[in-house]
Amino acid sequence: MELTVKQVAEACGGRLLCGDETRMVRHISLNSNKMAGDDLFVPIIGERVDAHRFLSGAFSAGAVCALTSWKSPELLKDTALQAVLDRDPSAALIEVEDTRAALQALGRWYREKRVRIPLIGVTGSVGKTTTREMIACALSAGKRVYATKGNSNSQVGVPITVTETDADAEIGVIELGMSEFGEMSRISEVARVDAAVMTNIGISHINQLGTQENILIQKLHILDGMPDGAPLFLNGDDKMLCELTEEKIHAYGIAEGRRIPIIFYGTGENADWRAEKITLSKGLPQFVIRRRHADGSVSEYNCSLSVPGMHIVLNALASVAAAFYFGVDAEKASVALSEFHGVGGRGEIEEAGGIRIIDDSYNAAPASMKAGLTVLCDLPSAGRRVAVLADMLELGEKEAGYHREVGEFIRERKLPLDMLWLYGPLSVHIGEACRENKMEDVPQIRHFDSLEALSAALTETLKPGDTVLFKGSNGMGLKTAVSALLSAKREQA
Repeated sequence: MELTVKQVAEACGGRLLCGDETRMVRHISLNSNKMAGDDLFVPIIGERVDAHRFLSGAFSAGAVCALTSWKSPELLKDTALQAVLDRDPSAALIEVEDTRAALQALGRWYREKRVRIPLIGVTGSVGKTTTREMIACALSAGKRVYATKGNSNSQVGVPITVTETDADAEIGVIELGMSEFGEMSRISEVARVDAAVMTNIGISHINQLGTQENILIQKLHILDGMPDGAPLFLNGDDKMLCELTEEKIHAYGIAEGRRIPIIFYGTGENADWRAEKITLSKGLPQFVIRRRHADGSVSEYNCSLSVPGMHIVLNALASVAAAFYFGVDAEKASVALSEFHGVGGRGEIEEAGGIRIIDDSYNAAPASMKAGLTVLCDLPSAGRRVAVLADMLELGEKEAGYHREVGEFIRERKLPLDMLWLYGPLSVHIGEACRENKMEDVPQIRHFDSLEALSAALTETLKPGDTVLFKGSNGMGLKTAVSALLSAKREQA
């Protein structure tokens, strides 16, 4: 990004209080301790902390400009800030009514004025990041691609992502997440994507949104910022998405008066892009992609993936379909996907000391936890299969039942687990459901109250040949246990 302070003020509808309006701004930061150089610091007012407290620290760390919704009397009371401004008269403060809204206004302005390439938006309850990266991989078979860095998919992350778009990119892939009413509508107006991929409708954030139908409706507001005729790629295997039509979307009051071409991908008869002849080779999917043309004819492409799990097949279908829509040869896109090896914390496989570790610790919901367990049991293992499951968060008043659902899945499918180790108060319900009805061959079930105890037990118990899955919500911190195990086993080796 290259904008002057004056341009930043105009784009976000602010008023320059002090500083040099000609100074260049090249990055945006929400963290006063992390500056990339020539930063605009945006202090967000959260539920517990007002980041205006860190204005002086941001300037000291290298910010050249900052937004503020504090008025002059409040700013004058900040003696540390005043000292910084006295030392550097060029340091700029821009007054706005609301820093979050101003950041979004800046993102909208930048998208309209500076980012002229098409953007593909990815949303859904589960699998957004992996699908985003797979789409970028498929597109790379024919185009220079920009993809969201990290997990900046929120109403403060998306505007920053837009301003970081690579200057030489020909197309971009951007992740759009939401956890509250109205959030998707706001960020869709910032990103203004030219196509959208929806992975599924689960129960993530149901605590805030109430029902799955509300989650569906809020996700569909990605269309608010999309132009007339922009396509919607939907998972035809999802029970809520498979029934969507343009008329039903309009009936929700969304994108009324606009054309919404819907392209289904999946394994069923309704799929325009369909996976057939699916097999597993050492736990890795191989299949045929069958594309249905408007005239009824069919094209086929072979696809072999380097990431385990049947659920990853759907992500691959979405990726090839989206790449083809934007002009990439479908066969080349399918081949490119064989080079995709996963995303850190989202099913990534590592080995240490002869132990295979499936790190799926970044997030969890019932559907993704079942998928992770299936991957664990589908992969060939020379030793034991160990599932380390932590609490799934933000599931609302039915959270205990959703955890029981995972335990019932293990019991009813008779999954060949040797050990089931649980962490967190809610995970207890998984173990209880497993033990019901005198399940035969109950795996060794243990519950841990601390990550330290869990990590120590894993290091002591796991042996070469074992395969272990880590799965839980990010807030449970299972990544700490993954890192501890990797470090310990590598030292032992």
